[in-house]
Amino acid sequence: MSSKVRVCAFESRRAPEMGRLIERFHGIPTVAPSMQEVPLESNSEPLHYIEKLLSGEVDVSVFMTGVGTQALYDAVESRISADELTEEIRKTVIAVRGPKPAAVLAKLGLQPNVRAPEPNTWHELAEEMSREKVVLSEKTVAVQEYGVANTEFHEWLSSQGAEVLSVSIYRWTLPDDIKPLQDSVRQLINNEFDLILWTSAQQINHVIQTAKEMNLFDEWFAVAKTIPHASIGPTASERLRQFDLSPCMEPSHPKMAHLVREAIEWVQKN
Repeated sequence: MSSKVRVCAFESRRAPEMGRLIERFHGIPTVAPSMQEVPLESNSEPLHYIEKLLSGEVDVSVFMTGVGTQALYDAVESRISADELTEEIRKTVIAVRGPKPAAVLAKLGLQPNVRAPEPNTWHELAEEMSREKVVLSEKTVAVQEYGVANTEFHEWLSSQGAEVLSVSIYRWTLPDDIKPLQDSVRQLINNEFDLILWTSAQQINHVIQTAKEMNLFDEWFAVAKTIPHASIGPTASERLRQFDLSPCMEPSHPKMAHLVREAIEWVQKN
């Protein structure tokens, strides 16, 4: 292996930043965007949430992503002003999965009652809600989803006696231009990477979907099993294991810069 590590990543929204980080930490980047967020054609779930909120039927509001939090405000602006929505949300217990939704809410003048600590998965959120003694029994908990509903979190809420109100704003699809993703599948088969970086579980779904649609999954998987996979955190790691791919490491903090630096260092040492 050369002194520089050949790194493939599938970041989409922050693809240029990912490329720069890989170069900064002495890697050779290939960044193939693997997903895009598409607003749902129907705003039925956000509008249903607003109806429940206005009638005082929502007890806890859970925000899972910064993008989704802002998208919720955008989706219902024809029904309720941002200021009015903020005041209605303020009447509920506010819980956030991580710093990004907290930052969006802060700009709107809202402070969460519950913040999940790192690595900011639903597990930490559930633990923190329990630690803060958030009353869930016979309460309605609205959950702003990210792409797909988190069934495990829903099941945990239900086990606590809560009624779950799912609020989906967008879904994940493949990017419009999938050529970079297809190219990355072929490059991996040709052993052109020393390290694969994953910053979300959905990226794994889309890369594997693409390999299958190209009728190259078996070849891709055979080589992928021999290459180190670095995961941003437990959720992505669990998805890798579901596909029989073992993450070699997770960073000390679930941040992109930590992932890139520590994963490249791991490869150089091993």
